[in-house]
Parts: sequence; C-alpha cells; structure tokens
Amino acid sequence: MATNKQNYTPAIVVMFALFFMIAFVTNFAGSMGVIVSAQFGASKALSQLGTLANFIAYLCMGIPAGIILKRKGYKFTALLAVIIGFIGVGIQWIAGPAQSFLVYVVGAFVAGFSMCLLNIVVNPLLNTLGGGGNKGNQLIQWGGSCNSVGGTIAPILLGYLIGGSTQTATVKDAAPAMVIAMAIFAVAALIIALTNIPEPHMETPEEKAARKAGKIEKDPHGPLSFRHFVLGAIAIFFYVGIEVGIPNTANLYFSGLEWVGPALTGTMIGAYWFCMMIGRLGGGIIGGKVSSKAMLTTVSIVAIVFLICFMCVAPRPAVEPDCCCEKCCEATEAVCENHCCEAAGEQTCDCEECKEAEEHKCSGNHECCGECEECEAAQECEECAAAQECKECEECECCCDKGNGIVVNIFGKTIPLALIFIMLCGLCTSVMWGAIFNLAAEGLGKYTAPASGIFMTLVCGGGIIPFVQNVIADKVGSVQSYWVIVVCLCYLLFYALVGSKNVNKDIKVD
Repeated sequence: MATNKQNYTPAIVVMFALFFMIAFVTNFAGSMGVIVSAQFGASKALSQLGTLANFIAYLCMGIPAGIILKRKGYKFTALLAVIIGFIGVGIQWIAGPAQSFLVYVVGAFVAGFSMCLLNIVVNPLLNTLGGGGNKGNQLIQWGGSCNSVGGTIAPILLGYLIGGSTQTATVKDAAPAMVIAMAIFAVAALIIALTNIPEPHMETPEEKAARKAGKIEKDPHGPLSFRHFVLGAIAIFFYVGIEVGIPNTANLYFSGLEWVGPALTGTMIGAYWFCMMIGRLGGGIIGGKVSSKAMLTTVSIVAIVFLICFMCVAPRPAVEPDCCCEKCCEATEAVCENHCCEAAGEQTCDCEECKEAEEHKCSGNHECCGECEECEAAQECEECAAAQECKECEECECCCDKGNGIVVNIFGKTIPLALIFIMLCGLCTSVMWGAIFNLAAEGLGKYTAPASGIFMTLVCGGGIIPFVQNVIADKVGSVQSYWVIVVCLCYLLFYALVGSKNVNKDIKVD
C-alpha cells in the first residue's frame, strides 16, 4: 500500500524566512541606534539600549527556551516565537507615533525573547524537516545564508530610510521596515499553525510522568564541570559582543559625519554582514581541512590587525556635531572652537554677498554687504576677532572637521578607508561562532544539549559588550573605544591557543 509522504516545503520556506528575520530584527536594533540618538538626544551608550535590551532577553530566556522546546515541541515553540516577534516589532512601531524612547526599548526587549526562541528552534527543526543527515545539514547551511542576507539588508534599508542626514531622523522613518517584519511574522504564524511538523525530540508521556514524579536521576556532572567549556562559554559571550559591537559603533559614528552620512554608512555596514556570509561559505569549504583551533587563531589575529589599522586611519572630528556656523566650516581659514558666540555661531545671514564671499571673516574686515543684522552683530563679536588669529587647526580645537582620515574612491563614492577595515572584519567574525562551539563542545558527549542552552544564554554579550564600548566612547571617542573589542579578540586568541584544551577527560560522557 502506498503511503502519503508529508510535504514540508511550506514549513522549510518559513524556517528560511525566520532565519532571515533573526538577523534582520537583531541588526535592525543596532541600526536604530542612529535614529534614537538623533530623535531623543541619546548618548552613544544610551543609543545602544535597544541592542542591549534585545540581547538581555537571551540571558533571561536562553535556558527556559530549551525547556519549552523539550516539553512543548517545535511547532508550539516556533509559533510562540513568531507571535512574540510580531508583538515586539509592533511595540517598536508604536514608539514612532508615541515618540517614546522607553516604548522603543521595551519593544526591542520583547523582540529579543522571540529571537532567542527562534534560535533554539530553527537549526534542529530544519535538520528534522530535512530528514537529518546530509539533507538536514544542507538545509541548515541554506538557512545560514538567509540569515546573512537578513543581516546585510537591515542596515542598508534603514540607512536609506533615514536619508542623507541624521539630524531629522525619527523612529517613524523606520516604519516601512517594521511593517515588512510584522507581515513576515504574521504569514509565518499562519503557515506554522497549518503545517504538521514532526516532533521526534519532544518529551514523551513516560518522560513527563517520570519528571513529575521526581524519578529522574540527577547527574553529579554537567557542562560546567569542563574547564574548556566554561572558558568557551565566556568566549561566546565576547564573540557575540565583537560581532555586534564592530558594526554598531561604526554605524553610529560614521552616520554622524555629514560627509559620510547614514546611507553610505548603512551600505558599508551591510557589506560587513555580506562579508560574514562570504566567510561562512568559505569556512564551510575549508572547514574539513583546517582545525577549529587554527581557524580561530588566524581570524582573531587578522581581526586585531584590521581594527588597529582602522584606529590609525579613521577620521578624527574635533568637535562633534556641536560645530559652529556652516559658513565657518567652508572657510579657507580654520576657525577656533571659541568661535561659537550666539551672533556668529548661529548666524543665518542670507545676503548674496556673504554667500559668495571667498573667505567668511567674522570680524571688523568682514567683506560683505555689512547691512544685514547678522553681519553687524558678527562684526562686534570679540570672539570672532580672536578666532581670526587662529591659522592652524593643530593649534586649537577647531569647530570644523578637517580630519577626514584616509579615503578611497570607489565607483565615484568617497569612502573612508577605516570603513573598509570594518567591512573586512566581517570575514573574520564569520567563522568564530562555529570554531568556538566546536572547541567548547569537544568531548562533552551527553552534556552537549544542555551546553547549547548555556551558549544561548551567553549570547547576551551581543548587547552588553557594545553598551560598554559606547559608554567608553562617550568618554574617549568612538574610534578609541575599539580597544574594548581588541581586548575581547585577545581573549579569543588565548582561548584558541590555551583555554580550549580539555583537561577533564576523566568525566564519563556516554
């Protein structure tokens, strides 16, 4: 008798879409830092609260999510995840008309619960839908590619929604992206609800009865009994912070530079995530020939080199966006920071003579019509006269940014070389997760499953490390804050060379 084989194609397509959404929503929170900084006047650190809230949800939900998956199964957990995701993005959308920073952060936190649940579900579920083996692994690799595409699109889309300047950016500008996200979640929920999904790993009635009767024997050991796993879990914490901190801080910093802007910055940050996709594909090709230890060692060293190069060639604005009048910044002579009096620093002179003047000299020899009120006030400003004596930027803090760093011209676009180094870091971060996981899970045997839950909990580093980095950025500047990331990379290098060795082989794992 012929048997009907269940068609899982719709569910597989939905899992691919959810892989996409994990990266899209996560990177969306990072890119939103540019908007909340402009609309709500948030500091660099506070602009990362959305990302922090998103990842702190992993800390709260990592282990409970694994328990829900075991007791309720794939279908229930996946459906719960997309419903929570819809609600989380919806709350962030409400933050636009409500003009509330708090509402946005709450929405990011709720969305974080969804991302954690989805991360717990999508990998094993795709493997199950593919029937395991090579087919299951192939589906996971395709899902990973969709994840990278989502991570690439999020900063690019948001950059173009903001436009050429961050000064007028609001949460409302991101509304189209949020509507798209909610629509995908809604369709995904419908398809999951209508699809029959196999549940080979869900708790059996016998296991449930034994659990409730308290007859489950407790193991004296666990993943935390292994030193190399503990150090590996810390490495995962640092790694996710590295992966998120590198693009998030760069996005916030370069979007605020008028000659770069959010559109170009968003494109380059998108290229960082695209490089991660390329790196993952390359890592898959060479993964069978190169050890995880060698791979993690190499990419950690290269990433450190890239970031040091970034800090050496990055633009160095003197006084960030509190610059004086734009005419001063266009002048052929540098003007000191103290050229910021109300008369000159905020003058709105519209006379044609002033606009056409070769040099904007706000002093007694101000060569313009001299008839408008702004010009008359400027001539009386003693600070303007003092500013005239400043000839070299190096002698004082100028209100004009003449430190653009090293730039390159690509397809007619002037791009900071520093952003190129940020983009290339994506090639390094792409293979770190897999390498760390393999090293940390080596020799765990039956403890591998609970170890995965701990790993998922420590993904919260993706919110904590960028927040710490930007607290430091508020004190010493965005460029110098990348030393935080360099220190984290040094730990990964230590783990690859020393900490990954299993010194607890005496513990039985079968």
